[in-house]
Amino acid sequence: MENLLLIIIGILLLIIFVLAAKVYFLRKSAQEIAEAFRDRLTADTNTLIDISTRDPYMRKLAADINEQLRILRKQRHKYLNGDRELKEAVTNISHDLRTPLTAICGYLDLLQKEDKSEDAARYLSLVENRVEAMKQLTEELFRYSVILSTEEMIMETVHVNGVLEESIAAFYGALTSRGIQPRIHMSGKRIEKQLNRDALARVFSNILNNALKYSDGDLEITLHDDGEIVFSNTASGLNEVQVGKLFDRFFTVEAARNSNGLGLAISKTLVEQMGGSITASLSDGRLHISIKWK
Repeated sequence: MENLLLIIIGILLLIIFVLAAKVYFLRKSAQEIAEAFRDRLTADTNTLIDISTRDPYMRKLAADINEQLRILRKQRHKYLNGDRELKEAVTNISHDLRTPLTAICGYLDLLQKEDKSEDAARYLSLVENRVEAMKQLTEELFRYSVILSTEEMIMETVHVNGVLEESIAAFYGALTSRGIQPRIHMSGKRIEKQLNRDALARVFSNILNNALKYSDGDLEITLHDDGEIVFSNTASGLNEVQVGKLFDRFFTVEAARNSNGLGLAISKTLVEQMGGSITASLSDGRLHISIKWK
């Protein structure tokens, strides 16, 4: 009886050992698949996932993942090629539009000097406004495509306070002409960050231009000690859905005048290229655009 009990115990211990070994190798295989999958997602490589175990189920799992990786890689290359072609097309089209638009503007200037009826003068003014809007859109398209095509941005130590002050000064006349008296809260500290000065000035310019479009008559600008910059203004013409789309390419709000929907999209791209983040939120009817740096 004792011998039988020992045999049963031995068999149970053997089964437990085999199961433990099986679980160990399964866990090892799962870890190998996870690490290899993470590596394949971050690296552009054709190397497939391979595992050390001979377990048919784990090898079937690895084979299925490899098949999905092939499809994902193919779609990624297709997307990258299409995106590159689109950028090149936008750049070429916007560049080609500049010449005829410049010629149109020249002829419009000549027409302004000619004698014309009151109706003709009014129609001519409308045409000039539309041509000017088209020129702005073409220029923004060109700049946006150039920004997206730029792989590396040259960084330098930038005095954020100074760039912000210069940008506000450049827009001060346009703001006050709209009845907007900006309230400015500038940190007493000298805020210096590793950024691109021209790109930062462009970001500020686009955001201030956005305030001209959406503000109900006020603007508050705050530069915190940690370098965070917040632009806020009352914007009764915006809702939360619209605010969530402000950084989308070509998104415009009907209330926005002379808007092409690229200014804030460009700002987002530039801020992220400089290692920062930009967000927009709506609280109690006030639009808040915040820029933070790492």
